[in-house]
Amino acid sequence: MRFLHIKLVNWRNFQEVEVPLQERAFLVGPNAAGKSNFLDAFRFLSDLASGLLLQGSVGKRGGISTLRCYAARRNPDIQIEIQLGDEIGSPDWEYRLHLSQDNVRRPLVKKEEVRSRGTVILTRPDPDDQRDAQRLYQTHLEQVNANQSFREIQRFLTTVRYLHIVPHLVREPERSVGRINDPFGGDFLEQIARKSKRVRESRLRRIHRALSAAVPQFAELKLDRDPDVGTPHLIARYKHWRAQGAFQDEKQFSDGTLRLIGLLWALLEGDGPLLLEEPELSLHPGVVRYIPSMFAKLQSRNPRQIIVSTQSSELLQDPGIGLDEVLLLRPGEEGTVVSLASQNDTVSSVTGGDGNLADAVMALSSPPDAREILSLLNGQSSD
Repeated sequence: MRFLHIKLVNWRNFQEVEVPLQERAFLVGPNAAGKSNFLDAFRFLSDLASGLLLQGSVGKRGGISTLRCYAARRNPDIQIEIQLGDEIGSPDWEYRLHLSQDNVRRPLVKKEEVRSRGTVILTRPDPDDQRDAQRLYQTHLEQVNANQSFREIQRFLTTVRYLHIVPHLVREPERSVGRINDPFGGDFLEQIARKSKRVRESRLRRIHRALSAAVPQFAELKLDRDPDVGTPHLIARYKHWRAQGAFQDEKQFSDGTLRLIGLLWALLEGDGPLLLEEPELSLHPGVVRYIPSMFAKLQSRNPRQIIVSTQSSELLQDPGIGLDEVLLLRPGEEGTVVSLASQNDTVSSVTGGDGNLADAVMALSSPPDAREILSLLNGQSSD
């Protein structure tokens, strides 16, 4: 099962967005267009399903007023609607959640609805909510005693994983003490160490094979624990003029090596949707252009959905990327508009004439006034 379709109304940058989603989706747009905020809609639902609850999930994002799109006017409710299944056009499940806030700014359920193959199995507010309005401070999605009839949705949402490795957090795990499955890598080495020896070594061997093609002289990768304090360390051996080679741990790894290890581990971990932020960061363009192929190869064995934000022309050079896999984010005065590249006449005409998808997409997503930067720094204007 995967996300087939998402609709967002008044969610952060987006006044209204409604798009289908393939097994891979590439979000492309300028800085501050809302790529991270688009991904955060999936994370928000995952937080609800994983036990953070409505009050906590909204609270950690700054409250309803912070989440609500600045362009919201006549209908100020925040709406998230998803379709789940394995084939676009015939969803197995539909989940709708509309949110508002009370007069002391506590998040409030305005509407919650679940459909199973078109049949409504939950709709709120219901008579019980009308008798006890306090119930509307919680979703049924987050309640074990209330989500039994659609627990398949709840379980699916708990499998969503977000990853954006921050290398210095991997090198300095004491900054993230107490965090579990930190999406920024604070407990990344512990995540590896928690796996059984067989699974861990199998994955590290596969990662080693991939890294040996991307990192010169890379010869071995393993996990060891500090004999004094038990802290896990990734140990790499590099080919060297000495017979045994040279050894380094994660503190000496480059940012790009750590990010690539984190990306490869995440691709091998789990089978739920994987949300990635700009996986091209710190990587050589020659490696970046093969990231979509890595996705496709691993999806052939484990068909998990991958939704990735990117600003990399090299990543989009992959000829296997389809126009219906690329989502264009274009900011405007009424919020960011999201559309499929296949719906854009400019992109379709360029690629239809054997043009380059990456060039067409990046030209549309580039800030129109980027050329003004140097002039403005000099106190001048091109006018």
